[in-house]
Amino acid sequence: MDQRFALFETAIGPCAVVWTARGICGVQLPEKDAAATRARVQRRHPAAVEAMPGAEARRAIDGIVALLAGERRDLADVALDTQALPEFNQKVYAIARAIPPGETLTYGEIAARLGDRTLARAVGKALGENPIPLIVPCHRVLAAGGKSGGFSAAGGVVTKLRLLTIEGAEPNGPTLFEHLPLAARRR
Repeated sequence: MDQRFALFETAIGPCAVVWTARGICGVQLPEKDAAATRARVQRRHPAAVEAMPGAEARRAIDGIVALLAGERRDLADVALDTQALPEFNQKVYAIARAIPPGETLTYGEIAARLGDRTLARAVGKALGENPIPLIVPCHRVLAAGGKSGGFSAAGGVVTKLRLLTIEGAEPNGPTLFEHLPLAARRR
């Protein structure tokens, strides 16, 4: 199926969406500049052609721009095309998409919803391969005990925690400091 992509500016830098007639099949978070973001998209989606976004892609772009500008947004209604992805990953992504903004699940909780808690590492691997970050909100999935777990986008865990802060998530419950941003532990 034909793939198209469009770059767009956000508060954190140039991002991109990739789509087919079925829906969004890729989101690229910023690289160092627009040329690097475009090059990453072209490596991941070599058949994709740069184009003006249609209505569904435009809706996805507008939602991503708003989220990265600090607005609490739920992108669960954006149509996706996940047909090329492994079946297990599709199941993990469907569960992750059902997590509302401001809430989180653990890798183990997603594994349990899949019917086998021992799949927690496989869930983490699938989320690490997520080609549609933000729309498939892998940032809402944490390690056991409220620990951050990983995040493969630029900025790593700091980016993940910032997204959770924007959405008002309190993984370990409310504190006296609820209006301060979440912070990653220094090693």
